[in-house]
Amino acid sequence: MKRRDFLKQSTFASGMFFVPQFLKAFENNPIIKPFSHKKVVIIQLKGGNDGLNTVVPFNNDIYYQQRNNIAIKQNNLFKISDEVGLHKSLQPLQKFYDKGFLSIVNNVGYPNPNLSHFRSTDIWQTASDSNEYLQNGWVGRYLDYTKGNPYNAIEVDECLSLMMKGKTQNGLAITNPKLFYNYMRAPFFNNVVSNYKDAHLSEHNLGYLYNTMIDAKSSAKYIFEKSSAKSTSAEYPENLFGKQLKTIAQFINSGLETQVYYAGLSGFDTHANQTNTQERLLRIYAESLEVFIDDLQKNNAFDDVLVLTFSEFGRRVKQNDSSGTDHGTANNVFIMGKNLKKQGLYNNLPNLANLDKNGNLKYEVDFREIYATILDKWLEVDDVAILNKSFSKLDFV
Repeated sequence: MKRRDFLKQSTFASGMFFVPQFLKAFENNPIIKPFSHKKVVIIQLKGGNDGLNTVVPFNNDIYYQQRNNIAIKQNNLFKISDEVGLHKSLQPLQKFYDKGFLSIVNNVGYPNPNLSHFRSTDIWQTASDSNEYLQNGWVGRYLDYTKGNPYNAIEVDECLSLMMKGKTQNGLAITNPKLFYNYMRAPFFNNVVSNYKDAHLSEHNLGYLYNTMIDAKSSAKYIFEKSSAKSTSAEYPENLFGKQLKTIAQFINSGLETQVYYAGLSGFDTHANQTNTQERLLRIYAESLEVFIDDLQKNNAFDDVLVLTFSEFGRRVKQNDSSGTDHGTANNVFIMGKNLKKQGLYNNLPNLANLDKNGNLKYEVDFREIYATILDKWLEVDDVAILNKSFSKLDFV
């Protein structure tokens, strides 16, 4: 293929929705680390879920005083202790809680919190300080450290988040393995990978395009063939989040060599009419997660899976005038797995009588302590090298 023809067709390809997302993901794939069977499924409740109406201190008078219209009454909870209940929409997860598959870490945040969705999400995704701006995510740096394949970290979405981008290695964004595979078999890509010359690979721009396309084609074939070997009969909810978890379950059950998965559920920015919105979204989350865990257990795959659910921040303690809540700070994090060392409530609920000057919860657990624990104790890698500093470890695994 002539250089001019290649550049012309490359320009055409760049307009196709998946090419910009995938090309960068396949750059630099040097040494393959021996595959680990341990997996982490990361779920973000996007928008800032109200943790105080998720894990509810139903005997706390301050809670009801500050939330006279949106506080959840005891009969709308399922109780996990004499003081605490979970939102009724989380009822599908009760059987897992009863089996010891859930650990709830309260008061999770970071120093000098930022109340912007975008900035706080970046902080959680990069594991940075609030005044530190990083261009790579903690999962991406995990890929850098392990020198694995791009598909060792998969985001089930059309775009790759900052969390999945490393300095030299990126994860992979994919929604449909068959569609991805078919695109990589299109005439244009076959023409490209069949007509390159060694000289092309050494040229800066052309070499980048050729190498990433060649790797993309190879990885698409692996993902499609591997994930097609075993289908699921589980009936997932017919919503986007349910479809995301179904895809992840298919990948896990088929033995795909992926350590980290990332999915998200949007809509939790409940400034107004919070009650109905949160009830609906938490039901979607819980019903989908119930099918997901049941699916993994049926296929004997849950033993090696840890599910981490977080939100970029919590909500303010006092409700606003629109029957909602405004951006807050500390929140709860759910850890789900079959072999948790500390089950149920990991630590105490927030102290509603001791808020910061803005009326927000004070954090007690740095979210990076959770990351450090997962990296060190679950994935068994150097958490300090990946997080760029040392953090205390927790005891949930």
